[in-house]
Amino acid sequence: MSHQLTHQENTFTGKKFPITVICDHLDSPANQGALFRVCEAFGVKEIIFYGNTIDIRSSRLKRTARSTEKQIAYSCVSDLEDVLATLQKSNTQLIGLEITSNSKPLQQLSLSNDKNIAIVLGSEKHGISAELLSQIDSIYHIPMFGTNSSMNVIQSAGIALYAVTNKVTS
Repeated sequence: MSHQLTHQENTFTGKKFPITVICDHLDSPANQGALFRVCEAFGVKEIIFYGNTIDIRSSRLKRTARSTEKQIAYSCVSDLEDVLATLQKSNTQLIGLEITSNSKPLQQLSLSNDKNIAIVLGSEKHGISAELLSQIDSIYHIPMFGTNSSMNVIQSAGIALYAVTNKVTS
C-alpha cells in the first residue's frame, strides 16, 4: 500500500535552473510568500520584485513561504531598465505571462537552449504594465475553459514554471 512521504523520506534531487522571475507590482504578502514557495519548488535562481518593496518579516508572507524566502535570492527594484539591460546582456529570453491580443497558448512555448529565462508576472489587479509588455520577447497565456478571464498570479506562475522546467529538462 502506498503512503504519503514525509520531508525526510522525500527523494527529490535539488536542482537550480537559469530562471529569473520578475514581478511587476506584486502587492499581496500572501502572494509574495507563495511565490517564494513555488519558485523554490521549481529551482528558480532568483526573484525580482519591481515597483514595490516587500516586507520579508511579514507574518503572512512567512506563513505562505514556509521558510523558502531564506533559500531563494531576491531583490526589490524601483527602476527596471537596468535589470532588463543586464538580463539582455546575459542572453536572457524574456517571457511574459499575460493574456493579450497576440499572446500564444503556453503549450506553444518555445525556448532557446542557449538562453537564460526570465518569466514576467503582473500585478494581481492590472497584470503586466503596457510599458513592460512592450519590452518582452514573447508573451504566453494559459488557456482556460471556464467563463472567468483570469486566475491567481501564483497559480499561473506554478503552471508556467512547470511548463518551462519541463522544456528545459526534456
